[in-house]
Amino acid sequence: MPPFIDLDLSTLEAEGFPPLPPADTAAYVERAGAQLWTASYGSGPTVLLLHGGFGSAGNFAHQVPALTAGGHRVIMMDSRAHGRSSWGDAPLGYRVFAEDALAVLDHWGIDRAAIVGWSDGADTGLIGALDHPERIRGLVFFACNVDTTGTKPFEMTEVIGRFFPKIVADYEAHSPTPAGFSALQEALPKVQATEPNLSAADLARVEVPVLSLLGEHDEFITRAHAEYIAASIPGARFQLLTEVSHFAPLQHPDMFNRAILDFLAELRA
Repeated sequence: MPPFIDLDLSTLEAEGFPPLPPADTAAYVERAGAQLWTASYGSGPTVLLLHGGFGSAGNFAHQVPALTAGGHRVIMMDSRAHGRSSWGDAPLGYRVFAEDALAVLDHWGIDRAAIVGWSDGADTGLIGALDHPERIRGLVFFACNVDTTGTKPFEMTEVIGRFFPKIVADYEAHSPTPAGFSALQEALPKVQATEPNLSAADLARVEVPVLSLLGEHDEFITRAHAEYIAASIPGARFQLLTEVSHFAPLQHPDMFNRAILDFLAELRA
């Protein structure tokens, strides 16, 4: 059977996000006034999947079966103010998101996990790795910037135009405040414009293994920036995924999953 490929996201536009597989267990974790949705799949070394801005855990539906089949326990969560999770009392920010993620791991009794972070989820994982390296086995840093020099000028494309309405519809279908997307759309870009603002010296303090991963046609992040991240973190490496863009987990899941599984295998070695 040929691999599923949706480079222009026309299948996503027609069908929406594929459903997540049934979870072994799902729960809500309370932290700083928010109810954080989380679910657990499979068994083995833990991988925490952190989605991008405005998205939800459901954006990783193509990754869960591959990771569990590869012998990993997968923990998913919806970030504060995203998906099924409420906003709570804390302001949005990557350090808040990182502390939320650690609270989710605590809920499941997990001392250490590898993290796969997509876009905002990548920065969340990186802040977690800086603040709590003892909790993070390794980090796949996919398609995000660590300062303002790494972003491209925004240009609306057909692919973004197919993706974004599905994100809005997914929010409205699952959020405890289904009419609240406009508030998130106003607040989150202010965070993205100023955080995390890490220097090369900051990146040099990262103690965990890191894979800086980027799609060849990423709409938001420059290749030079992704390479800079890898060059600045001790022992990190850069990998380019050909043909795909910022939405690689949906566009070419097999290629994205193989990059993740290869990195996770290195952590086991």
